[in-house]
Amino acid sequence: MRRSVKLAAVVLSGSLGIASLAACGAQSTTTSSSSSGSSGLKVGMAYDVGGRGDQGFNDSAAAGLDKAKQDFGIQVDEAEAKAGEADSDKQARLESLVDAGYNPIIAVGFLYQPAVDAVAKEHPNVKFAIIDSDDPSQPSNVTSLEFTEQQSSYLAGIAAASKTKTKQVGFIGGVQSELIKKFEAGYRAGVASVDPSIKVDVTYLTTPPDNTGFSDPAKGKEAAQGQLDKGDDVIYTAAGASGTGAIQAVAAKAGAWVIGVDTDQAKQPALAAYKNSILTSALKNVNNAVYAYIQSVKNGTPLTGIQRFDLKSGGVGLATTGGHIDDLKAKLDAATQQIISGQITVPTAPPAN
Repeated sequence: MRRSVKLAAVVLSGSLGIASLAACGAQSTTTSSSSSGSSGLKVGMAYDVGGRGDQGFNDSAAAGLDKAKQDFGIQVDEAEAKAGEADSDKQARLESLVDAGYNPIIAVGFLYQPAVDAVAKEHPNVKFAIIDSDDPSQPSNVTSLEFTEQQSSYLAGIAAASKTKTKQVGFIGGVQSELIKKFEAGYRAGVASVDPSIKVDVTYLTTPPDNTGFSDPAKGKEAAQGQLDKGDDVIYTAAGASGTGAIQAVAAKAGAWVIGVDTDQAKQPALAAYKNSILTSALKNVNNAVYAYIQSVKNGTPLTGIQRFDLKSGGVGLATTGGHIDDLKAKLDAATQQIISGQITVPTAPPAN
């Protein structure tokens, strides 16, 4: 992502006034609040498309921010990206947070990289963190918080291959980016480790520069239905808010399973109606990374450079809510230890077609 920050292990244990910003015409929602016993620290959070309520990636970041607010008495300001907006909109959003005195500022998602680089260069005394991205030339006041998504996806692939009855499973990616290809690569490798003859159908909702694949549940539902119609009976979705549509489609199919992503989606209140169809979720503990970063700034020893959150540190893992993979515990535990020890190296890019 190169260094790891020690976090509470979650491997195979489950997961743990109002203002508005006008960013070059792009609308976003902003909330500002603080808790009693304020530490004086003002933390800005710029969410990716979907923001709070996406039941996944953004919500996980929000959970880390909420815990830091509760524990440290920080003041927070939150802004949300708009689908289809330009880099200039993101840059204006970050500039607004800087102008309001927020420091550090956390940008959620790789799409913020150009904007973070530009604003950080203009404001060298402000600390920034970006989730899921790093730029070799990024300013020294930018910290990258990255994850080994391929490792948890590998475990998800083992679960899928072990549960499929049709010997055909699916993968739905939101946007065909290098990041989401890591999820695909790990999943396909995990499936193949159990039975290389199992077919893996892959569908991406959009390709760059169209990034709406992360925020279109209707597209997610359509893609999942297409895979179900082909005979796929386990579908892993790494598509942000679009994944909620895929979960709905799978839940309507008797005998089919869906694998969630980022958070323990079987525990998400908005997905409660579908929880019995969620086999497991590949956890990406953005909440822990956000919390660790804010804590480091508060303590005066800010995390810098590229911070890697992996299976060993508890940065990624697999949820066990519902008990649907309890029978696979020995197999998953063994794979986990082999990954941690280096006996298994999970690929970060899918095989060429």
